[in-house]
Parts: sequence; structure tokens; C-alpha cells
Amino acid sequence: MTTTTTAANPVLRVAPAAPAEAAAYFRASLVFHADVSDVAAALAADGDPGFVVLDSRSTEAWDQGHVPGAVHLPTALIPEQAEQLLDKNVPVVTYCWGPGCNGATRAALALAELGYQVKEMLGGFEYWAREGFEFETWQGRERRDADPLTAPVDGDDCGC
Repeated sequence: MTTTTTAANPVLRVAPAAPAEAAAYFRASLVFHADVSDVAAALAADGDPGFVVLDSRSTEAWDQGHVPGAVHLPTALIPEQAEQLLDKNVPVVTYCWGPGCNGATRAALALAELGYQVKEMLGGFEYWAREGFEFETWQGRERRDADPLTAPVDGDDCGC
């Protein structure tokens, strides 16, 4: 009888974490992050969403398009202007361009170091627009068709 030894595939080369460790990791991730769809749903619901959205990009980027109702505060200005624009009792959700940009992470860090409760919006402005949510530009409000690779074509809920 011949025994064949097969090396673990690349996915399982490093074993998955124990369920309790995985639960702690994913719970912690949700403490630090919110996704575009959840932010949009909370902003669209009646009443106060309980947080403020902060766009940490430049004025040129802000003018190109931003989440309606967001506060504009470029990351470099957070230390000197945050207390004039934000209430430390209200959580802040930061965003920047998109997944290829860590500007929202840097903004979240700057705010946390100043004593703010903060989450980062995963996907940033890119996914806000790609998922078909309305945004504001210096010319007014716009909306693009949802990208079927990022949002359901025939519904408002992705089911996740």
C-alpha cells in the first residue's frame, strides 16, 4: 500500500483560528468598522442616526463628491479643528477615497487620539458611489447606477 502525503493547500497552510479566537477577532473588527450600506441605511432612517460622518479628503475631492450631510475635515486639520466641528459625545464615522486609501484610517486615529469614539467606513467614497447611493458635488446631488459587483441589482438588501 502506498501512502501519498499532500501538502496543505494555500488556504489551509496556516490553520484557521479556533472558533472563540475567530469570534473575538471578528467582533473587534465590527467595533472599528462600518460598511457603506449600513451607514447609508442609518442615515436614511427617520431620526438621528447617532453618529456623524466625516470626509477626511481634500477640498478638491470633497467638491468632486461626498456623502450628503458629511462634515468636511481633512486629516491634517483634525488636531486644530475637530473640537470646533465635532461633539465628543457623538461617534464619528470616517471615510476617504476607497479601499486603496488609508486616509480614513489616519483620520480615525487622529480623532481617537483626541478622545473621540470613531469607526472607519469600509469602501469609502468609492463604494458609496458604486453602490448607487446619492452624493453631493459642488454642482448639486448625483446618483450613479449601482455596480452589480458591489450591490444587489434587484433589491436594497444584499442579505449580509
